[in-house]
Amino acid sequence: MEEMSELLLHRREKLKKLKERNINPYPYNFKRTHTSSEIIENFEKLSSDNTEVKIAGRMVSLRLHGKSLFFHLMDGAGKIQVYVKSDEVGNEKFELFDLFDIGDHLGVTGKVFKTKTGEITVRASDFSILSKSLLPLPEKWHGLQDKELRYRQRYVDLIVNEEVKRIFLVRTELIKAIRKFLDDLGFVEVETPILQPLYGGAFARPFVTHHHALDMDLYLRIADELYLKRLIVGGFEKVYEISKSFRNEGMDRNHNPEFTMLELYQAYADYNDIMELYENLLNFVSKEVLGSNKFEFEGNPIDLTPPWRRLPMLDSIKEYAGVDLANKSEEEIRKIAVDLNVKGDLNRPKGKLIEAIFETLVQPNLIQPTFITDYPIEMSPLAKKHREKEGLTERFELFLGGCEMGNAFSELNDPLDQRERFEMQMELAKRGDQEAQMLDEDFLRALEYGMPPTGGLGFGIDRLVMVLTNTHSIREVIFFPQMRPEE
Repeated sequence: MEEMSELLLHRREKLKKLKERNINPYPYNFKRTHTSSEIIENFEKLSSDNTEVKIAGRMVSLRLHGKSLFFHLMDGAGKIQVYVKSDEVGNEKFELFDLFDIGDHLGVTGKVFKTKTGEITVRASDFSILSKSLLPLPEKWHGLQDKELRYRQRYVDLIVNEEVKRIFLVRTELIKAIRKFLDDLGFVEVETPILQPLYGGAFARPFVTHHHALDMDLYLRIADELYLKRLIVGGFEKVYEISKSFRNEGMDRNHNPEFTMLELYQAYADYNDIMELYENLLNFVSKEVLGSNKFEFEGNPIDLTPPWRRLPMLDSIKEYAGVDLANKSEEEIRKIAVDLNVKGDLNRPKGKLIEAIFETLVQPNLIQPTFITDYPIEMSPLAKKHREKEGLTERFELFLGGCEMGNAFSELNDPLDQRERFEMQMELAKRGDQEAQMLDEDFLRALEYGMPPTGGLGFGIDRLVMVLTNTHSIREVIFFPQMRPEE
């Protein structure tokens, strides 16, 4: 700590000396003409035309050779080498490098050439400091391996780790590809409220805030489903939203309390139509972003070529857990869960017990893209009853690499049936289920005006980025994940 303090004091002393020379270490702008990648891509023309370029970026290396020096500038497009010679910029100017440090932002004017080793380089005729760095960068990334520190100080993570920046650029391209796919199909991107008087559309505990002017509690949305369905009632036939949602729940490799999701709804479609749409969407996005629909995730080769396997939920439990839950009572399923060594609170309602058995014994086996279909009605308060199978609903979830990657229904549009389902949820809430859904009278009123047959889908953008970048934790794909307070 004492050594670090000396380093900090040394940098502040350099800052003071720059100011004493009437050099502003934090000027207002710099008129850049080229990025590093533009110089490298256009080197032949720039060098043959003897073009003067102006570049700017962070100094990330420095090598002194008496009266000359080399350093690398890193900008948003990459890195490029700069050569500075004392008799070309003047001794007084050259000596300013005694006051510069790794991490400083510099602007450089010069012409391009290749060194004896063949590296494209800018030969500086002038330079200036654009921002003085008062904290040293880690010399090597292995000096900052603490994941908590990496996530908390993402700005340093991005400076010194090119792979981290690549992941977030993939994320940006992925969202652009999703928009392109849906826009080309005639979907309309919309926005719905984040602050809601009632929360709904998912099983989750909400965050609560208070609006002082109206003196009322509001909830941060846990999903945008019920508002998007209102738009279907209003006559929009294909809608989607890429939204921030918030769930007041635990954090693990797949969960962050603030996350990004996509929800879409299509009138006159059912869950079979949405299955086809979803597999085509992910197949398209993977090819757009990675150049292929085949990639590796956590040591497993993944192939997104449609069609994907479709497996009813109770059949999946029979296949992987060896038990048949069809027509079983809540107590019978609870006993089966105990016998199967399912962990956690088993004093839960029937739907939650089935879910626990599935998550423990089935989900880890679902590596290739698999649609798990036809969920019990207790698990699906917003899905239509199955047209052929008693006690089930027309619902699917996608599983990929052992992760849940989306949830979809033939949407329930019978307002009387929907009211009964909400009332069932309210009973679960009375039993202490903090994730039970609330009865939303305005949504029921909307349904009473008539919602056409509709297929809907929701999936997490963050998890999709995890899979396509072969990343283990959701915190690696969110710029600023939720963290405990610093001590």
